[in-house]
Amino acid sequence: MNILITLDSNYLWPLRVMLTSLGLNNPNETFDIYLMHSRLKQDEIEALDCFVKKNKMQLHVVEIDDHYFNEAKVCMHYSKEMYYRLLAHKFLPKDISRILYLDPDILVLNPLREFYETDLTDYLYAACCHKKIALKLVNQLRFTFHKIYNYYNSGVLLINLELVRNNVDENEIFAFVNKYHNRLILPDQDVLNALYSGKIKGMDETQYNYDARLYLYYKALTYGKCDMEYVINNTVFLHFCGKKKPWNKRYIGPFLSLYKHYEKWARILSE
Repeated sequence: MNILITLDSNYLWPLRVMLTSLGLNNPNETFDIYLMHSRLKQDEIEALDCFVKKNKMQLHVVEIDDHYFNEAKVCMHYSKEMYYRLLAHKFLPKDISRILYLDPDILVLNPLREFYETDLTDYLYAACCHKKIALKLVNQLRFTFHKIYNYYNSGVLLINLELVRNNVDENEIFAFVNKYHNRLILPDQDVLNALYSGKIKGMDETQYNYDARLYLYYKALTYGKCDMEYVINNTVFLHFCGKKKPWNKRYIGPFLSLYKHYEKWARILSE
């Protein structure tokens, strides 16, 4: 399976934790990790390559010219590397037909083969929308001339590269970023939804992009079914959305201990 990562130096440690969870919970799979970056140092790449090999994975480094999205909006914990997933089809090898993008602030808790093999006929992407966050109307007002069917989270994004190569125009993306520069809140996500939400296949968020902030909400919504045991046994991608992250000392959340468990294994594999 092909996994796509785009980041800067600030997320190298969380990436190790994510990859550790990926390997531990998919022991019989083979992963090719494609790292798209523009500013990582050579020693950082070499250290990551060594770590990836310890996880029995293969690292492929794709360096992006630093001028791409150089003037695009960035804010808070979002860097310009977040936009690179939108141009993955441009820089990845042409013989790859699909790839799974994962944010580094994710834990992979269960096998992902079923999600990876999702039927994407006529769809550019597969992703999840967090229905509790009522952004659809707000985003329709922000981007008046674009139909936003649902507002999908771009942190877990299965990409149909064959279809994207024929239907996604990089100039359209650049034009949108420039036009709506001051309206972008979750920048790459705004672009993805405004331009392509009608071509995204919606998936179950509690299974494939579980927002760690919404534990009590999911539990109440499912009348107690989606409890901690359900998450451990069924959720594939546990996503620590937002600016508060579990690798920071002041983080408080129901999944902190679980994150620390995988962080411990990441340290062991880093030795």
